[in-house]
Order: sequence, then C-alpha cells, then structure tokens
Amino acid sequence: MSVRPWRDIVRRPSRQIMVGNVAVGGDAPVTVQTMTNTPTSDAKATIDQIRRCEEAGVDIIRVSCPDVESTAALKQIVRAAQVPIVADIHFHYKRALEAADAGAACLRINPGNIGSEDRVREVIAAAKANGCAIRIGVNAGSLEKDLLEKYGEPCPEALVESALDHIKILQDHDFHEYKVAVKASDVFLAVAAYQQLAEAVDCPLHLGITEAGGFVGGTVKSAIGIGSLLWFGIGDTIRVSLSAEPEEEVRVGYEILKSLGIRNRGVRVVSCPSCARQGFDVIRTVQTLEERLQHIRTPMSLSVLGCVVNGPGEARETDIGITGGGNGKHMVYLSGVTDHHVQDADMIDHIVRLVEAKAAEIEAANTGLPAAAE
Repeated sequence: MSVRPWRDIVRRPSRQIMVGNVAVGGDAPVTVQTMTNTPTSDAKATIDQIRRCEEAGVDIIRVSCPDVESTAALKQIVRAAQVPIVADIHFHYKRALEAADAGAACLRINPGNIGSEDRVREVIAAAKANGCAIRIGVNAGSLEKDLLEKYGEPCPEALVESALDHIKILQDHDFHEYKVAVKASDVFLAVAAYQQLAEAVDCPLHLGITEAGGFVGGTVKSAIGIGSLLWFGIGDTIRVSLSAEPEEEVRVGYEILKSLGIRNRGVRVVSCPSCARQGFDVIRTVQTLEERLQHIRTPMSLSVLGCVVNGPGEARETDIGITGGGNGKHMVYLSGVTDHHVQDADMIDHIVRLVEAKAAEIEAANTGLPAAAE
C-alpha cells in the first residue's frame, strides 16, 4: 500500500511482445501511438510528419498501406523513422507480405479478412521471418456479417468474439507475438468490450476510442474511455484517434497518461480557469507557455494561477509556480517556496527560463543513475 492509496493503479498482468525495439505489455511502460495521414506513397511527406510526431514523443507510428506504391515507399520510411513502424493492412494479403519484407515492425491486420488458409499462412510466415508482431484490430464499424446477424448490432460480446476468432487463427499457426484492440466510437461499448476481453486473454491490449471526433470532442471521449480503462489497470499501448494532426494525438495521449500518473513526460501544467480576480491574462499565458515549453521532455510541474486564493497552495505542490499579484507584479515560487517577484512584461520569458533551468538541473541530478521510464 502506498502513501496515497487512492492513486494506486493495479495493472492487469499481460505477456510482453516486442514491436521493433519497443516492448509492449508486461511491465513495460504504456506506449503512445499515432497514425500518419499523408499518402504513404509520398515518402518525404510521411517522413516529415513522422519527425513531428517523434518530437512530440511518440513511441510507435502506424502508416496505411492500401496499395503497392505505399509498400514500395515503406522501406525508405522505416529506415528514416526513429520509432517502430506499423503497417496498416486491410484485405490485401500481398500488401502484408510486402510490408513485412520492407521492415515493418508490426502488421495491423484481421487474419479472418485476409482470405484463404493459404494466404493467412503466408502472412504469418512472413511475419515470423521478418520478426514482425501483429495487431488484431477489431472495430465496431466493420464487424463480420455473421456476428452482426448473431447479435443484431455491435455489442461487447460481438467485438470480443470477433477478437477471439482472429486470435485463434494466429494461435493455430503457432504465432503468439500479437496484441489486440476492440475499438468503437461509442465509449460505453468500447470500455465494456475491453473489460470483457481483458478477462479472456493474456495478450497486450491496444486501447482506443475510434472515430472519436475533432480535437475537443475527441479528446474528451478518449480521455473518458482510455482513461477509465487505464484507471482499471487495463491497457498496454494507446492511440488517441482525433480529426487532428497526428502530433496532437500524441500530446493528448501523454496528457491522459500524465493525469493518471502512469507516465510523465514534459511539463505538467496546473492552471486556474481564470476569473475577475486574476492579476494577469491566465488563458493566454497558459497557451503561450504550453507552446513554448513543448521542447521540454523532463518530467516536472508548473502552476499558473491568477490570484492568491489558491495560488500559494497549488505552488507548494509544484516545481515552479506563479501567482498573480497587483499592479502587474507577480509572485514566483520555486520548489513550493516563495522566492521572488516578476513584472508582468517579463513573466513569460522568465518562467520559460526557470523551467529550462529546472529541467537541466533535474537531468544533471539524474546523470549516471538508471534511466527511469517516462
């Protein structure tokens, strides 16, 4: 039992697989994924987008491979990427063979959709030969017809049965390096399906609320769905599906993990919603600070509060804090202790410098120590 037992999350035991050089499942950190939206055949555009996602901290990136032009470009993309690449395959088994040969670390397929037994055998053989993992991706929007007829509509039982059917195909061919997703755009459906699947299998689970929506709505739905499952201890890797740029998906994914204390990367900002008591423009200040501090990877905390009602209390719990004061003069806290004042005009640049200095101090203290998981 920890000092703060209400924060404890007991993670579901799962066996571990490797996606390239990234461990998924077991005691490995929960990883953050996204998916490119550039034409994969345009290697330069795809690599540029991957680079932005890498800067945001992504662990694994998926690219769609709908045609031979895409798998032809995949070899160059894999070489350029600093993180493992998952090839997204639908129906065309030859694309899976080409992607495996091109260096994909994982194939996203549903074995039951690949076709004949011979085709499935070929794909599994290619995965084994190239050291590829496989992700089974069940989606409520594309359930098999027989399951829809059996259950009448997408439901947790239908999603889980579909997943188990696909798992059996891999196991029958002695393939065990797989992870599974049972996604739905309905939060209740997705969460219930994952809960049922978590009890039925021991493989790693890939979490996501599919087709979640735009940046704001999709973030909320994903935070509720993915967040509640992680709180239950379910989930080994996540993808936040937004109608937004993929690097934004990565940032939201990390925010979900940071909120639950599962992984910490970069600056965790505690800020007030602002009111008439504010001594500075809290909203614009936080927006600017979040943009200017994106390059910080060191886990640390920053409180930004507009007045002295809650400001000192929140500052006591953060590495750096600022509380609004009168006449454009604001109080700065370091390690929870009142330290000095800063004028309004200098505040943002000053806070950025303090955060950068604190990050450097933390990194220097950690030098020579075993690296902690983000």
